[in-house]
Amino acid sequence: MFSLIGTIIVGFIVGLLARAFKPGDDKLGIIMTSILGIAGSLLAGWAGQKMGWYAPGDPAGWIASIVGAIVLLLVYGMVKGK
Repeated sequence: MFSLIGTIIVGFIVGLLARAFKPGDDKLGIIMTSILGIAGSLLAGWAGQKMGWYAPGDPAGWIASIVGAIVLLLVYGMVKGK
């Protein structure tokens, strides 16, 4: 239970940082920001495993998680713009 709460809190922080680093006005609420951060962490962990940076089961680092969330924000902006 505590790991789920910890994941949500870390995801929220990563989502906030990603939104702060990426310029533009993304109208996302608190829940979508948390989901963005969690998904960015998962994306970074998956990409890191494919590149050989992380072993299976290792969590992604903070910087990689923020980069993953920024990538998702860019994709969201491209999809939303069309």
